[in-house]
Amino acid sequence: MPRTLEGLTVIDLTQNIAGPYCTELMGDFGATVIKVERPDGGDDVRRYAPIAHGESASFLAFNRNKRSICVDVRQPAGQEIVRRFASHADVFAHSLKPGGAESFGLDYERLSAANPRLIYCSLTGFGAKGPLRDLPGYDAVAQAYSGAMTSTGHAGDPPARIAVPLVDMGTGMWLFIGVLAALIERSQSGRGGKVDTSLLEVAVTWNTLQLANFMANGRLPEKSGSASPVLAPYQAFKSADGNVFIAAGNDRLFVKLCAMLGREDLPENPRYATNAARVTNREELREILDGETITQPSAYWIGKIREFGIPGGPINSVDRLLDDEQVAALGMLKPAKDFRVPGFRMIDIPLNLNDAKADLREMPPRLGEHTDDVMRWAGYSGDEIAQLRSTRIIA
Repeated sequence: MPRTLEGLTVIDLTQNIAGPYCTELMGDFGATVIKVERPDGGDDVRRYAPIAHGESASFLAFNRNKRSICVDVRQPAGQEIVRRFASHADVFAHSLKPGGAESFGLDYERLSAANPRLIYCSLTGFGAKGPLRDLPGYDAVAQAYSGAMTSTGHAGDPPARIAVPLVDMGTGMWLFIGVLAALIERSQSGRGGKVDTSLLEVAVTWNTLQLANFMANGRLPEKSGSASPVLAPYQAFKSADGNVFIAAGNDRLFVKLCAMLGREDLPENPRYATNAARVTNREELREILDGETITQPSAYWIGKIREFGIPGGPINSVDRLLDDEQVAALGMLKPAKDFRVPGFRMIDIPLNLNDAKADLREMPPRLGEHTDDVMRWAGYSGDEIAQLRSTRIIA
């Protein structure tokens, strides 16, 4: 991929998943990302399970194309180091606890006064204003608060979180979008700016469809398993050896599906003739269709829906996905050659620019792997580096 952000320097004080995903994207597009970590263990995600060959899989997933430096920002000397970094940088990103940036002297006003071209990014759990602004947050906390958990899972089950860190990764994406917008603005005005978002704001955005549906009909969304609240049939159906997903997302596709199943009578029935009617009668329709699909194995139905041009496919396990020929054809999995975790593959970004994907030029760094190099980049001499290390300001 063309390194569209090459020449830009990012100072990254984020941790866990949301912020690191944003800065990883910047690195994928060519920026130099300097990840500032605590000397006493670094980013919390380095300790997320599972640990393989001494490495957290979660850390490896969200921290490629970065350089790691250990600085104790709790100490005034460490804060001064980070301020010097920011004075040389294009982007400064943090996910410090509410009030943390101000207490460390790393707030927008101070850093932008020293570097007017700096784009300052912050992400929080509950946002920059409002009565809950000072509360910490995690992906699942935002899912719960936003209402997403009330419509996830199956009827009668307790609240369930979406298994993938959708809010975390979405927050990283939105922060990245904000950085790109701020870079365009800077190219016109010559000045940087402030970008902020929160897990809660992104979780509310992801809940757009459910909120719109409620405002339209006044009914709270229900748990519907794999089914869609607005389309039917659009869910997993039983096969002789498991399940297969079928998405007949309009009336024409429903007619095709019924022809495939030999049930041409169903589209003639007023209870199933339109999508609105099928959604109302979803459960009884599911039972009818299950009765047909359970007669053959999944592979049979996958072949048939492709023959008939009906959207759908297998419900893959993760191990199958790693060996899937279509995923391989799209270049989504990149072997990490000679990496310290044997067999590890990087998951690429879902974007092609001029027929190329991300530039996976650097594997996720060890803690403090680039401390000396980054300190020299910021103008510190060898003696100064040694003194700061002896006092445990850096590591």
